[in-house]
Amino acid sequence: MNSTSVRRIGLFVAAVAALSGATACSSGSSGGSDQDDKASGKDASHLSPIAALRTAEKSTDGADSAKVESTTTMGSLMAMKADGALGWSDGLTGNLTITYTGGTMADTMRQLGTTSMQARYLPDAYYAKMGEKFAQQAGGKHWIRYGYDDLADLGGGSGAYLKDQMQNTTPNQSVKLLLASGDVKKVGTEKVRGVNTTHYAGTVDVADLAGKNSNLTASQLAGLKKQLTQAGVTTESVDIWVDDQDLLVKKTEKGQMSAGEYSQTAYYSDYGVKVAAEEPPAGDTEDFKELLKKQGGASAAP
Repeated sequence: MNSTSVRRIGLFVAAVAALSGATACSSGSSGGSDQDDKASGKDASHLSPIAALRTAEKSTDGADSAKVESTTTMGSLMAMKADGALGWSDGLTGNLTITYTGGTMADTMRQLGTTSMQARYLPDAYYAKMGEKFAQQAGGKHWIRYGYDDLADLGGGSGAYLKDQMQNTTPNQSVKLLLASGDVKKVGTEKVRGVNTTHYAGTVDVADLAGKNSNLTASQLAGLKKQLTQAGVTTESVDIWVDDQDLLVKKTEKGQMSAGEYSQTAYYSDYGVKVAAEEPPAGDTEDFKELLKKQGGASAAP
């Protein structure tokens, strides 16, 4: 593989990493019926799963920020971990450190001189800080800017969906995912990292939920469904753990892809933590689309 190919693939690697890191906060979008299942005068332990999850969804959304730790595996393509803090009071903001721990993407990153990168999220774009070797091959600039509108244009249905998710992502989206599925059960009470929690689980139809709970056009949805089908993605299992403050503590998602099993586990703590993220220096930042044009891959995925 020549250096140009490595650089171009590296651009997409950084995109997948930052998107996967952020989706530790979100895998679906809104849901739940309008029916009020909450029984007045009862504490959370006596509520129906639907009512309890509605309470958790509102409490988690209102917390505005949290520390996040996550691990993600996508078949043989990628294994990664992310750690940092994200806020969602006015669009997604925050910082994550993302490290590749396995898969072909880790091999590609090694060719770029690092298996770790910084991801910085702002409401209209996110930024990936690559290693020195990449900077030497990309005009000396360390940061890559990915505008969400650009991702939508380049990625077809899946790009439009990722844009939608990135701009509406909060930890409570995993709770909404279960509410929208219509398949929710209370598993029981468990301790998660020393915290008392209630465990809920369900199974969701990925394409169906994308259609019901996103702001995509009919053509974008058709493209997304085709891409999901080609990737072998149909349903996924979702488990969440909620503490006695009605805040999400942990979530897991598992599904099958043609490339292998997909799984993600995320932990949330320190709700309300101060989060600050600023645009990197303009002189040290290159735009994703401009880099692709320079390397002859403006419309082609690696």
